[in-house]
Amino acid sequence: MPYQDRQLIRIGHSPDPDDAFMFFALAQEKIDTGRYRFEHELCDIETLNRRAQQAELELTAISVHAYAYLADKYVLCTCGASMGDGYGPMVVAPEPYSPDQLARLTIAVPGTWTTAFLTLKLFAAGPLQYEVVPFDQILPAVAQGQWNGKRLDAGLVIHEGQLTYPQMGLHLVVDLGQWWKQHTGLPLPLGANALRRDLGPQTLKEVDRLLRASIDYGLEHRSEALAYAMGFGRGLDTQKTDQFVGMYVNHWTQDFGPTGRKAVAELLRRGYEARILPSPVEPEFVQ
Repeated sequence: MPYQDRQLIRIGHSPDPDDAFMFFALAQEKIDTGRYRFEHELCDIETLNRRAQQAELELTAISVHAYAYLADKYVLCTCGASMGDGYGPMVVAPEPYSPDQLARLTIAVPGTWTTAFLTLKLFAAGPLQYEVVPFDQILPAVAQGQWNGKRLDAGLVIHEGQLTYPQMGLHLVVDLGQWWKQHTGLPLPLGANALRRDLGPQTLKEVDRLLRASIDYGLEHRSEALAYAMGFGRGLDTQKTDQFVGMYVNHWTQDFGPTGRKAVAELLRRGYEARILPSPVEPEFVQ
């Protein structure tokens, strides 16, 4: 089939190493995509969460938190998860605060629809003072103690900030993925990929399968995919890029599996019971 006649699938994902690794084979045309052609758009996860309200993209990375507001428009892929299995988003600060001091701190957060923010609210179980700051500006803003003239005491870091915060002289206050694992016995389902429902059952299945093929290709050609992912790692050397990718592209990414699906349902259930989410949500995956 001529390239221009193939069905266009626009992909939105974050400009970070794990997403780059995951989509490497599709972005670099390493696998046969059949009757589909793919265009990639790189945006921070909170922007992708908000764009999904308008169902702009056929395939998009979203926060599991955001799925609660998008389930009428998107269905979750069976693969492509970012799971924190005993680790995850962290609150860091210039001072060695204890977790029970969070309520009196102003915290920089990467977006109010991120799973990191939902988990922080579940952890805090009470009011929080926060400022929304672009995820890649949180570490320098916290190190400086302010953002746009507003005081900051701590930051909620995602992506590679989980590995690089010590370079900024910052201290760990709490690892939310570790807390979640201790309290639920489950991995923390941070991010997912979702397909627009109106694509229809056949296309949903086929594109889900191509995403799995891209993930498998990256894992099977690790050095090649890592070299590509290195271009998306702010402040990460080869060793740390490999470490970060290993944290978030692994067997959970290949398939949620029963435990991963249970983790998604548990996070959404707890979010609703804590009155953070407006209504109960049952996660639905590509059949």
